[in-house]
Amino acid sequence: MKENLIKDSVIIQTESTKILSDYTYPASEDKLPLVIFCHGYKGFKDWGAWHIAMDYIANSGCFVVKFNFTLNGTTIDNPTEFDDLEAFGRNTYTQEQNDLTEVINHYKNLPQVDASNVYLIGHSRGGGAVVLQGYHNADVKGVITWAGVSDFRKRFPRGARFEEWKEQGVFYSENGRTKQQMPHYFTFWEDYEENEKVLNVQTAAQHLKKPTLIVQGTDDPAVNLKEAQLLHQWISSSLLDVIDGADHVFGAKHPYTEKKLPKHLQQVAEDTAKFIQETKNN
Repeated sequence: MKENLIKDSVIIQTESTKILSDYTYPASEDKLPLVIFCHGYKGFKDWGAWHIAMDYIANSGCFVVKFNFTLNGTTIDNPTEFDDLEAFGRNTYTQEQNDLTEVINHYKNLPQVDASNVYLIGHSRGGGAVVLQGYHNADVKGVITWAGVSDFRKRFPRGARFEEWKEQGVFYSENGRTKQQMPHYFTFWEDYEENEKVLNVQTAAQHLKKPTLIVQGTDDPAVNLKEAQLLHQWISSSLLDVIDGADHVFGAKHPYTEKKLPKHLQQVAEDTAKFIQETKNN
């Protein structure tokens, strides 16, 4: 395994905001597949052992990017803490799609990158995001979900909770790790309802004809194996990779101080790298 990885961070300036990203790639004279990792709900690019997994994938011969969604609650100056809960409350699925498109557009034309081989990895909620982007964005070659969700609508409050949310304009969700009360403004729902045709994961999945790898653990308390099975059923070109005994984060935690990946995340990284190498020239 190569060790001489080139790394740096980039702040991508868009019309309205800044996106914090970083990249990792092995020194090579060849153009490399571009692999972009999308974190999940209450997540961020530097959570846990994601960096070690990305290093592994980069070492397999890829230009790997991680980034923070602009309204994930972290800041440019403090990217591993939820210092901006106001921003978190204003986040929408539409904004996440816009962010991801900006990241693809920034990196796809770099001289080290093979723009014909753009792959997206999404963890949890990010899994839904990459399925959508994979369908709607012609630049994307392949899609990989790690414990990815199959539906956004069902994750909104329902019944009396929904009516209370609508009346008060905000509901709060506790962060199990930090114990912060994290807000969601009602505009989150309004944006989804207005744009559901383009934000419907099932519709995108059923029309997605690109190479897709669906990775799911059997002991995931947050996303049930059934969601991976549904994605596999909907995406005709998909492979389902079930990791026996794996939880939602494949054995990682935050902070993560080990030098090696936990065994389940190691398997995920290996399977992901293999998938990219086997499909990149097809």
